[in-house]
Parts: sequence; C-alpha cells; structure tokens
Amino acid sequence: MGGGSPCASCKLLRRRCTKDCIFAPFFPADDPHKFAIVHKVFGASNVSKMLQELPAQQRGDAVSSLVYEANARMRDPVYGCVGAISFLQNQVSQLQMQLAVAQAEILCIQMQQRDGGFRILCNGGTNADDE
Repeated sequence: MGGGSPCASCKLLRRRCTKDCIFAPFFPADDPHKFAIVHKVFGASNVSKMLQELPAQQRGDAVSSLVYEANARMRDPVYGCVGAISFLQNQVSQLQMQLAVAQAEILCIQMQQRDGGFRILCNGGTNADDE
C-alpha cells in the first residue's frame, strides 16, 4: 500500500509494504483472514509467483479462486473443492433420476386418464378393466 497501513500479507509476514506490493490490491489490511488462509494452504512465495506470472487484469480472479480453493481445502483437507464438486455432481445425478421417475409417473397417470377403458400398469403391461 506504500505510505499507508500495510496490507494483510505484509502485516502477517511482518514485512514493509512497498508501493509495488503484489499482494496489496487483493489482500487489504481489514481482511487478514483472507490472506492467512491462502498463505497457510499455498504459501506466500507460491502465491506471489503465480500472481507475477499473470497479466494484471487476471490477478483479481486468480486471488478469488485461490481464496475459494484454500477455504475448500481447509474444510476438506483430502479432496478440497474436488470433494464439493463430486458431492454436487452426485446430487445432480440423484435428482435427475428422481425427476425421470416423477415424469414417468405423470405419463402413466395421463395415459390412464386418456385411455378410459384400459388400465395401464406402470410396470409396462396393460390390463382390461373388464377382466
């Protein structure tokens, strides 16, 4: 941040925050937890290298992604955000199956209402009501 208060990174690492500090725009002093968690998971040196390799306009998105991934890794040290994605994919699959069953039941009911003389069994067969 230069002349003002140090950014969260420089404060945590007990460094002097220079005007060209790569962390200052993304880790303000009023949100120290944000840098602390990223530092704990990825390390300040690695994050600095990543940010320096990116064009300036992409750094904000990269920091947001690193913060998200670091939080996910703290919640689930083994799988991180992959665990959350896998859980959500399984949930989508289960809901798609439930939707298919519900749609089949609706179709069965609609066919029963349309074909008044025949009772259509939902297991695929037909029976006459007169039997």
